[in-house]
Amino acid sequence: MINLKDQNIIVTGASGGIGSSIVEHLYEAGANILATGTRTDKLDQLKSKFSKIKTLPFDISKHDKIEGFIDEANQLLGKNLNCLVNNAGITKDNLAIRMNLMEWNKVIDLNLTSTFLMSKFAIKKMLKNKSGKIINITSVVGHTGNIGQVNYTASKAGIVAMSKSLAIEYSKKNINVNCISPGFIETAMTEKIDEKFKESIISKIPSGRLGKAEDIANAVIFLASSKSDYINGETIHVNGGLYLG
Repeated sequence: MINLKDQNIIVTGASGGIGSSIVEHLYEAGANILATGTRTDKLDQLKSKFSKIKTLPFDISKHDKIEGFIDEANQLLGKNLNCLVNNAGITKDNLAIRMNLMEWNKVIDLNLTSTFLMSKFAIKKMLKNKSGKIINITSVVGHTGNIGQVNYTASKAGIVAMSKSLAIEYSKKNINVNCISPGFIETAMTEKIDEKFKESIISKIPSGRLGKAEDIANAVIFLASSKSDYINGETIHVNGGLYLG
């Protein structure tokens, strides 16, 4: 079992299904976690379940507040930020000819621009510590494309390219920047999908099932650990064989 004791980690989007699973598994691995998100009730639930974690509600779409958030989070983590997990994201689906500029900008601004700014200010802290890891959660559709998601797919593909550039810029400073690309994962959202549509999705997955949030969390634990020190600028695909990039 990987031991992340004394590793100080920020997890965004912690109030969602995948995010809360990431928090849970990092906690079990011994990490010191600061969980953030916009749903304070969900953050309170995490805090009551895992008493040692720190929570700090924040909306990462507020770009002018991100530097201050990283400063405060770093303080709460003892001024020693080791790892940032950029998990937060949104969708605003529509066919391209019907998509308005607000739907495009909202998704790009939060999924891509906010991830850039979170990474930028986290790297500044990591440079002072002379090491660090950034883990960006992307999506299989950022590699395959998807109907009705030109904004979302562009944002996720952009994160992959951005992560490669950050890895090249800061690898000599002992900072690793990698991505995890989930396929179709069982969450509260997928539970609402029509059964026939769900079956059609599963039929395309060689593993014959949807993924679990813990599958993503396990990949996060690996990339947050010293066992991944020589991996940089890469994407781990967690999709049951749906996409073999």
